[in-house]
Amino acid sequence: MKHGKRYVEAAKKIDPFEYYDPLKAMELVIDTATAKFDETVEVHLRMGVDSRHADQQIRGTVILPHGTGKTVRVLVFAKGQKEEEAKEAGADYVGAEDLAEKIQKEGWFDFDVAIATPDMMSLAGRLGRLLGPRGLMPNPKSGTVTMDVSTAVKEAKAGRVEYRLEKQNIIHSVIGKVSFGPEKLLENFNALVDAVIRSKPAAAKGQYILRCTVASTMGPGVRVNLSAR
Repeated sequence: MKHGKRYVEAAKKIDPFEYYDPLKAMELVIDTATAKFDETVEVHLRMGVDSRHADQQIRGTVILPHGTGKTVRVLVFAKGQKEEEAKEAGADYVGAEDLAEKIQKEGWFDFDVAIATPDMMSLAGRLGRLLGPRGLMPNPKSGTVTMDVSTAVKEAKAGRVEYRLEKQNIIHSVIGKVSFGPEKLLENFNALVDAVIRSKPAAAKGQYILRCTVASTMGPGVRVNLSAR
């Protein structure tokens, strides 16, 4: 893959064979982010599990101490009292059949998180083929199918992120923006890694996290020494 001059110059600041302590890694990610916009910082974890086995799946959510730096648009499938609770909690869109129809007929996906009360899952389920591939399908494991819609909305707005094992045995997750600075990024990073460690499947054997890399949107990857946390 051919990279531009900015990327090449930034990559010279990083030793591709060295594993940096977490704080130094955050500093390098910031130093090598050269885009004119506030780049997002992501963590990539290569896991020592096999995604083909149901008993080795990894999935969960974590509330980042400093949020993600992104304004999260929340949609809630609910009726009656729960609809009012969702609105009061700050949900951007609340409804039922009307929202489902808008998604189906108009291809509308102007939201980042979808939450549903259990009684609305028959409705949301019909949208599975549309919401699923985009990671928007409400799921009990991620806390987005719940009767406590108020808490779910507030947590989503506060910076709750979902992490899950992909087919390539990798977990990708956002931990903030370059503008956060190294200390806040480090706190978010530690919160995510701690959550992933707590989610270790009982069937997982050997080394659980094989490799950890952090990078900004347009920047080179920086390997992290997790034992230095």
